[in-house]
Amino acid sequence: MTTQAAPEALPRGDALAARRTRTARVLGAMTRSEARLLWREPVIVMFAVGLPVVLVAILGSVPAFRDVDPELGGVRVIDLYLPITSVMAVAMLGLNLTTVTLGGYREKGILKRLATTPVSPLLLLAAHGLVVAGTAVLVAVLAHLVGAVAFDVPVPEQPVGYALAFSLTIATLVALGLLIAAVAPSAGAANGIGTGLFFPLMFFAGLWAPREAMPDVLVRISDATPLGAAVGALQDSMAGSWPGAVHVGVMAAYIVLCGAGAARWFRWT
Repeated sequence: MTTQAAPEALPRGDALAARRTRTARVLGAMTRSEARLLWREPVIVMFAVGLPVVLVAILGSVPAFRDVDPELGGVRVIDLYLPITSVMAVAMLGLNLTTVTLGGYREKGILKRLATTPVSPLLLLAAHGLVVAGTAVLVAVLAHLVGAVAFDVPVPEQPVGYALAFSLTIATLVALGLLIAAVAPSAGAANGIGTGLFFPLMFFAGLWAPREAMPDVLVRISDATPLGAAVGALQDSMAGSWPGAVHVGVMAAYIVLCGAGAARWFRWT
């Protein structure tokens, strides 16, 4: 009488592959659902997608902003504002969309219900992050297309560095949005905190006055803020340099600290 050993290795491998495939399919379905929900909100689409592109068109239409300015390091105002408007779009998505969406999911019990199913709530956060990232990239591409076609804004001379800096910008703002959603008691409070942070952070990003026109003390403060570091890294790449170590380090620190805080305090119920 002979016995046959159970083929354990293959089933385990098959089970792992099947689990990964199922997770990928669920993540894809949730990402598509999150994207549909986003595009059904006309106000969010108008501000997060339309406003930065319209702002580029408005600024580029000012003749003085298309002239080289020696006081700004020999560049044009419109050239400086391309990274700023791209960062503004990410900020609106991270500080407003992420905070309100996740706060609303908690209030409605969606996260709690997901926690009782085989679908991990973490997949919902991942899907939302992918939608934010995809939308931010779309806005940046549209803004750069308008700038290049209408106002001869040059493409980034260091495209790999620009892509890295923009990826870090998205991760920084999503991490900050998750932290706000973690500590805010409601969706309304999360929206208030996010909006309250948006305006001072955009000031240091150079929205009202480019960083090149700021006094040295404000530039140093700007370099320590998430959006100031983001704009600085993007502008470095536009000029052909690799993103500065200080700017990359600041964004990496915000990602780690905000991500750790969100993981520590985030409530699913």
